[in-house]
Amino acid sequence: MPWKEQRLETMREEFVKRVLAHEKSKSALCREYGISRPTGDKWIARYLAGEKLLDLSRAPKSRPNKTDSEIEKKIVAYREQYPAIGAVKMRRIMQNDNYIDLPSARTFNEIFKRNGLITKEASEAATPYERFEKSYPNEMWQADFKGHFAMENGVRCHPLNIIDDHSRMNICCEPLLSETFVEIKPCMERIFQEYGMPFSFLCDNGNPWGTQQSTGFTSFEVWLMELGILTIHGRILHPQTQGKEERFNGTFTKECLKYHKIKDQADAARIFAEYRAFYNNVRPHMALNLDVPASRYEPSNRQYPAKIFEWDYSDDLTVHNVKSTGYITIKGQGYFLSEAFGGKQIAFRESSKGAHLINLYFRQFRIGQIDIEKRVFTFKRAYLIDGDPRRQARDQ
Repeated sequence: MPWKEQRLETMREEFVKRVLAHEKSKSALCREYGISRPTGDKWIARYLAGEKLLDLSRAPKSRPNKTDSEIEKKIVAYREQYPAIGAVKMRRIMQNDNYIDLPSARTFNEIFKRNGLITKEASEAATPYERFEKSYPNEMWQADFKGHFAMENGVRCHPLNIIDDHSRMNICCEPLLSETFVEIKPCMERIFQEYGMPFSFLCDNGNPWGTQQSTGFTSFEVWLMELGILTIHGRILHPQTQGKEERFNGTFTKECLKYHKIKDQADAARIFAEYRAFYNNVRPHMALNLDVPASRYEPSNRQYPAKIFEWDYSDDLTVHNVKSTGYITIKGQGYFLSEAFGGKQIAFRESSKGAHLINLYFRQFRIGQIDIEKRVFTFKRAYLIDGDPRRQARDQ
């Protein structure tokens, strides 16, 4: 017992004994000890009842709204299992696991705090932003590589992540060993076979997706055009264009990579698959009103073809073969298009804007325009001839 409390109890006992011994009047003794008569009467009553004369706890004797201890233990256990998941989502996860009569999300946070399970990072408020999304699953997929890192075997891992824009479904979370078309193509073929193909594919301008230079199209872009998929590149130095993919990469780092030491590619594949299953089927998503992404997703009805068939161009187009070097010859002048088109057929015709402008086509895409008077490309970029979703698709 602290010394101060001991002294208080001794003084109160001394006061009571002097009153009961009629050493002085009760009023005089109250003045001597600096207390009121009601306080003196209280001490006398507690002494006669055999109670200690220490200060009683001011805490309420009952707490009707206090969280049941077993529920609190379960909340703590869930938090330890998913240390990066916040209170609102954690509460929804437990509801989905059939827990009832759960406290509010605010109480969840208080439980996290008093059990030492909340960090400064986790308590920072999210910055509000305007949400937008495509109208249906597979209308657009967003893709990006999460920054590469060294595994314990010394080899660098390049996580490839692909998100469905509408449902936030994680289509792909694969630990690749490089960021090349040779490595991503088998991975893309697997997910096309499992989920079908999207209408459009949003990615940045780096390898293997595109190029920031004017040297032409990449093999990846040409391959997607052969499959009828529109490739859309985000604006250079504007990562917010791929906001959902950037957000997933951050979440993936915070909720998965932070808590694992990855040995090798096989170990990474196992860990990534476990997190992907959690993200798609268990983890509530704020943008989906706390539904899980899998509940909003369904595979595409655009099936991956076993073989890419030749394209039949309309009679009003002139068809040319592209040289293996990537060059085409139009009206006696050579133009470099891209080595990725080597050996393939493209078509061209005059633009409605003037006979000096020649539009180039590859299958159902317009891929460039040449000014034959200046002998230069005015642009090199893929646009769907019909139904391009971009607001400023170039006029013909």
